[in-house]
Formats: sequence, structure tokens, C-alpha cells
Amino acid sequence: MELSATESTVKDFYLLLKPRVISLVVFTGVCGFVLAPGAFSVHPFLAIIAVLSLAIGAGASGAINMWYDRDIDSIMNRTKNRPIPSGRVPAAEGLAFAIILTLLSIMILGLALNWVAAGILAFANFFYSVIYTMWLKRHTPQNIVIGGAAGAFPPMIGWAAVTGDVSIDSVVLFAIIFFWTPPHFWALSLFANEDYKRANIPMLTVTHGERVTKIQMLIYTVILFPVCLVPVYTGLVGLDYAVVSIILNGLFLLSAIKTYFEKQGHKNARRMFAYSIFYLFAMFSGLVICSF
Repeated sequence: MELSATESTVKDFYLLLKPRVISLVVFTGVCGFVLAPGAFSVHPFLAIIAVLSLAIGAGASGAINMWYDRDIDSIMNRTKNRPIPSGRVPAAEGLAFAIILTLLSIMILGLALNWVAAGILAFANFFYSVIYTMWLKRHTPQNIVIGGAAGAFPPMIGWAAVTGDVSIDSVVLFAIIFFWTPPHFWALSLFANEDYKRANIPMLTVTHGERVTKIQMLIYTVILFPVCLVPVYTGLVGLDYAVVSIILNGLFLLSAIKTYFEKQGHKNARRMFAYSIFYLFAMFSGLVICSF
């Protein structure tokens, strides 16, 4: 059954928000909210407002990314069917839609919860839309390393929505995602390298080759291992979480080692990329469950 023009337009504007990508963003933000002291004293309606504001804000920054990258998205097989590069949504309308949602999400979060959380959301959106998308992505092979900070802010935003401040625990949650991001995206770049070459994006795989990329992936995966154990030392969670963390990080490290020694094809890189998504869901789920 084909969609009507109106239904198709609504769906395309929804796809502008990159719903599959922001699902992980929203999940880690919710975990940051739940882990914060006093989370269950927040009124359920305000909690919903906080989550919706985070989801809309993250989706809006993704839409700005899609608007700005429409030229290279149209070249890459992985992205050429997105709403703007495919022509289903006019670029100007996509940008206006994204800006309105950005402003609404920040204002609503600030008015309903607090301006610390709203300020972090505003900075995260600026960082992703301007620092990463418009500057880093096309100019340095460290684009993912530095730009990855934007995707690490959601648990800090969730935490601040409850407490109105930033603590060592929320910084640690930020650090877990920050160090997870490079191996996650570089695993993708290994098997999508031709796309990045065609679009002239200086991913590490393009500028330095597979071997250097795999070494860097291994280094970040090794660093991530002890970082994930810090919540035990801060008292956020107990030793049961340590067991979960060691197992999940051990498997992540094993996947990085297998990817490093892979001589032909990218079977292990694809597996590592898929596992990395599960890993982050499982890691933050473990933090929440073990905190009780």
C-alpha cells in the first residue's frame, strides 16, 4: 500500500530526525536521569518532558547534520536515500524544521526542569551541528574522536535534569560514551571505506589506512575497559556491575583483537560494529540495574 503525499512528507520529516540513531542517545540520557540521586522524586510528567526534550533536541541536530551534508550524502550509498539528498524534503524546509525543534527543545527543558540541563543540551547541539558537522568531519581524521563528545552528553543532560548540576559520576558516564565512540565508528568506516573515499571525507581509514585504524580501535577499547569500572570506585554501583562490565568489555576487546588480525574482508569489523551497539545498551542497562 503506497503512502499518500501528506503521509510520505510526515514520514520523511520524521526520518530527518534519524530515529534509529537517537534511540541510543535517548536511552543513555534516560539512564543518566535514572542514575541521578533524587530521580524518583521528579514528577513523572516532568520526567517525560525531559526525555522528549532530549529526543527532539538530538533529532534536530541530526537534521541539521543531514541538511549540511546533503552534498556528500547524495554520493554515499549508505546515505543517498535520506530525505534531503533524495529530494523528498527541500533543504531549506529541513533546516527550518531543525532550527525550530532545536530552540523548542532547549526552551522547554529549561522552563520545565532547569537551565543547567538546557544549557548542556544547547552546547551538545552546537558541538554536533557546528564543531563536528561543519568543521571537523571534512577537515581531520580525528573527526570522530573530537566530534564524538557530542554524542556523549545525553547521560550528563539526564543527570543534570534531575540534580541541576554536573558531578563526577555524570562525567564518568560521558567518558564511557566518549571512549566507546571511536572504535564504534571506525569499525563502520572499515567496511564503508569506499563511500568515505568517494565523498572525500578524511576518515582515519581513508587518510592512514586500515592497519593504523585497527591499532587506534584497539587502543581506545583498552582505555575504555578501566574507564567503565570507575563507577564502582565512586560508589555509583556495586561489585555486581564490575562483573557485568568486565564481561562486556572483555568481549569488546576480543572483537577489536579479531578485527586487528583480520587479513581479508571485513567480517569481524561488521561484527564489532554490531556488537558495539549492543555493548552500549547493555553497559548502561547494567549501570541502572546494578544501581538498585
